Amino acid sequence: MKISGNTIFIPGGTSGIGLGLALRFHAAGNKVIVAGRRKELLDRITAEHPGIEAVVIDTTDPASIARGAETVQTRFPGTNALITMAGIMRPEDFHTADFLATAEATVTTNLLGPLRLIAAFTEFLAAKPEATLITVSSGLAFVPLALTPTYSATKAAIHSLTSALRVQLADTGIQVLELVPPAVRTALMGQENAENAMPLEDFLSEVMRLFESQPDAHEILVENVKFLRFAEANGTYDHVLDLLGGH
Repeated sequence: MKISGNTIFIPGGTSGIGLGLALRFHAAGNKVIVAGRRKELLDRITAEHPGIEAVVIDTTDPASIARGAETVQTRFPGTNALITMAGIMRPEDFHTADFLATAEATVTTNLLGPLRLIAAFTEFLAAKPEATLITVSSGLAFVPLALTPTYSATKAAIHSLTSALRVQLADTGIQVLELVPPAVRTALMGQENAENAMPLEDFLSEVMRLFESQPDAHEILVENVKFLRFAEANGTYDHVLDLLGGH
């Protein structure tokens, strides 16, 4: 992926890693369009960061995704990159059926949302000489956190989906990348001050260096996520699983 000169659409770019990437890409010389559900938040972001554009999209709503995609493709026809950033992470207790509503919401946001966005943009991006599609999984795609089983499962699905998508789209000009964050200090699961989570600015700086230094990469892996990403290959899977479970 070229580090500048793109027009990048980031649904889920209103907070945390998504907003951080939007600001970094904007500063690197890209046109950036962020999207989210709350118009007042989008208005604040565009007011505070002149040059960044915004579109209202609820990634849990297929009709909203369709409308938003049409708006982006009409207003910003040069769009050549999509980052499927939106996601939720909530704890679940499988001892009773009470977990089901959380699980269903997680699947809708974390798996169906990216699938619907990909469906809305693949043909549009394939018409470009060069384009980039970036999915966002997690280190927990490779070793699950027992506290958030459905989140971990959706991220494992995103990893698998991305690998298959890369093969299928190899005959197009679309480069398919997977961003694999570790725990990062964001509002996700209230980790803003978590000692075991990576400071957000440190994560963003390392990610941008990787985008620049590894333009042909399949996965963007900061050092902090490699103990999860390669746990099975390294023979440490059971140990890391127990570690994540607090054992």
